[in-house]
Amino acid sequence: MGQRIIETLKNHTMKKFILTSLLGLSIFFTAQAQEYAVVTTVESIVPMGIGRSRMISNKEDVNLERFTTQRETGTDTNQGQVSRKDLKINNLEETKMLNFFSATGINFRNIASNDAMIASKLTEMTEAGWELAFVTSGVESDAGGTDGKGLFITRFIFKR
Repeated sequence: MGQRIIETLKNHTMKKFILTSLLGLSIFFTAQAQEYAVVTTVESIVPMGIGRSRMISNKEDVNLERFTTQRETGTDTNQGQVSRKDLKINNLEETKMLNFFSATGINFRNIASNDAMIASKLTEMTEAGWELAFVTSGVESDAGGTDGKGLFITRFIFKR
């Protein structure tokens, strides 16, 4: 009978240990902050291929608090105290990409080449432990006639 009590206590203690460990691990993983990274592609849709296309990613952290002000009445602002030149970072990665248009019009080979470079970056980020969380894109397209301007921008937002 005494042996049975000892076994019951051991089992009870082991169950408490396992539950406590699982709870501790759960709290540890929940408490870790998410980290985000953004990769942006800007692809020119300027006729004759004279635009600039790039893939950009920042390589330094920014303290958002330094550039944020508070409004209390809706019209009072201290944004004049924030200098635009202080907002710019110096440490970034810039990858040259091809323009959507060449001298003869839309260039599908250029698009396929850009797709391959974007896929390479996505693979690189995934291998580094990042998970693609969101993709958002927009276009400022040529309005025709004398506009001659346009770009296609895509933001890839990763988290880990």
